[in-house]
Amino acid sequence: MSIKVEQLTKVYGNQKALNNVSFKVEKPEVVGFLGPNGAGKSTMMKILTTYLRATEGKAEVNGFDVSSSPKKVQQSVGYLPEHNPLYLDMYVREYLAFNAKLQKVKLSKVEDIIELTGLTPEAHKKIELLSKGYRQRVGLACALLHNPDVLILDEPTTGLDPNQLVEIRSLIKTIGKEKTVFLSTHIMQEVEAMCDRVIIINKGEIVADKKLKELREGKDQIVIVEFDYRVEDAFLKKLPKVKNIVNTHDFVYEITFASPKDMRSYVFDFAHDNGLKILNLQFKNESLEQLFKKLTA
Repeated sequence: MSIKVEQLTKVYGNQKALNNVSFKVEKPEVVGFLGPNGAGKSTMMKILTTYLRATEGKAEVNGFDVSSSPKKVQQSVGYLPEHNPLYLDMYVREYLAFNAKLQKVKLSKVEDIIELTGLTPEAHKKIELLSKGYRQRVGLACALLHNPDVLILDEPTTGLDPNQLVEIRSLIKTIGKEKTVFLSTHIMQEVEAMCDRVIIINKGEIVADKKLKELREGKDQIVIVEFDYRVEDAFLKKLPKVKNIVNTHDFVYEITFASPKDMRSYVFDFAHDNGLKILNLQFKNESLEQLFKKLTA
């Protein structure tokens, strides 16, 4: 068990930030911790990474208790906090080498991590000169240096532009094939793009815990696709099992399919066969949106 939380409560003064929370996370799995602002997401992350102590209850990471074995937990976890703390006056490679020494990691590992996180073209620059996207990559690289089994990421895509979002999502999905990734967000599209499972928290309590696959089963499916120019609805209706087509704005279309099957591959093949270029392709899980609104209203 990568993460195990049992009846966890955290109280600040008279306010309960977390109230009797329990859940488990297996390996490898990418789990989205979803909730509105102030729901308790960051508090949970800080407890799991030993930055905060719970008022009541128990939490384990990789079999180590966060209260009685904090050093063991820290050694087995990679953590990217919401406000990524970086030494802006250091160079990327210098910063990672500095952290490698602190964590007693071989310096040769630094180059491997730079390549893995796509930092090679920026590794010679000072961190203060990097874009927000590359600063997030530096934070991820630092979290991965000691090869942890569990990655805990607090709002990892906040403030990124569309291109940076795609890159960071892809990186997290790749990492999630071998490690446990537990990431918090209040953006449902991020869960759709990266996660296998969603846990929804509201006012300090778990209100839903479901596999994304379960939310799609037996439902109509909406695929959001952006082309490089406008396409006629009649043309898109040649796709199999199309139920409805909406041109939401510019060259972006929401295509509803009367099928729970993943239809993105059909859209991709259709575009390729007809000489269309796809700029963006993703699910819009109507069930997830409705569930979130219902449980956090």
